Amino acid sequence: MELFVEVARARSFSRAADALGMPKSTLSRQVAELERAVGVRLLSRTTRKVALTEAGERYLERCERIVAEAQIAHEELQHLVSTPTGPLRVNMPADFGTDFLAAAFVEFSKRYPAVTFHLDLAAPEHAGQVFHTCDVSIEIGELPDSTQIARLLGAIPAMLYAAPQYIAVNGFPRHPDELAKHEFLEFRSSQANRATAWPLRSGKDQVMVQPKSRFSVNSIAMLRQLAVRGVGIAGLDEAGCEAEVRAGRLVRVLPDWHGGPFPVYAVTETRLLPAKTSIFVDFLAEWLTRHWSLGSGPALIGQRPKMAAVRQPG
Repeated sequence: MELFVEVARARSFSRAADALGMPKSTLSRQVAELERAVGVRLLSRTTRKVALTEAGERYLERCERIVAEAQIAHEELQHLVSTPTGPLRVNMPADFGTDFLAAAFVEFSKRYPAVTFHLDLAAPEHAGQVFHTCDVSIEIGELPDSTQIARLLGAIPAMLYAAPQYIAVNGFPRHPDELAKHEFLEFRSSQANRATAWPLRSGKDQVMVQPKSRFSVNSIAMLRQLAVRGVGIAGLDEAGCEAEVRAGRLVRVLPDWHGGPFPVYAVTETRLLPAKTSIFVDFLAEWLTRHWSLGSGPALIGQRPKMAAVRQPG
């Protein structure tokens, strides 16, 4: 069952064999023996792809739960809850994974040397398409209603930045009300392929800005580069802009105001998590808290900012 589940998730004998660390021929033979045992074909095989039959779809739904429960029982018997082992497959937005989580994976790997890693980095709106091949998916922003299980890990604080040449031409806004006169750089959310509304806060004052721009971007790195080139005002994380600020390529806009924070979730298909996944999610929540000292930051997620009397830029 476990081997069948791996092939069904990967839709490929080759990828499943690589993940399992076993010969493809052995894997294929084992799955064929399972099909003979149950008396029905579970997989439709062609030279290009592997697909589930109708019987295979129904069988997979049952097998995934059985395999998950069996794995947890096995780990408990072998005391693996405290020492996770095996491959950990994580899916995440490319920029967020590269800019923020590389150090987290290094630290986790040192703490748990028996864990191996398979990391998928994708554009935000494509991240969900490879969800079935991973143990946990890291997602940013509000999530749609789903049968998947989401745990809030923390929140990303963000500030407004622009290039000095943009400020020289367009002026320096002193209050969010003045943002209607300025050009924004939009970041598309991961779920709806739409621009992300910007909540701005300063003490107890909270306003919501819905930016519009000629540029709509799904990459934080591209957003930062456009801002450096004077295209408009961008909402970016402070840590990711340190080098640009030191070099004089970016300056803070409305320094008394901050955006977000934007929630970060760990998303899984079930609450029955193997030790390696459960411990990694706990570790990541703790790691994000250490590196983003927001005080009551995550609690702000549930607060709805009032709508500001701000015209939509553009």
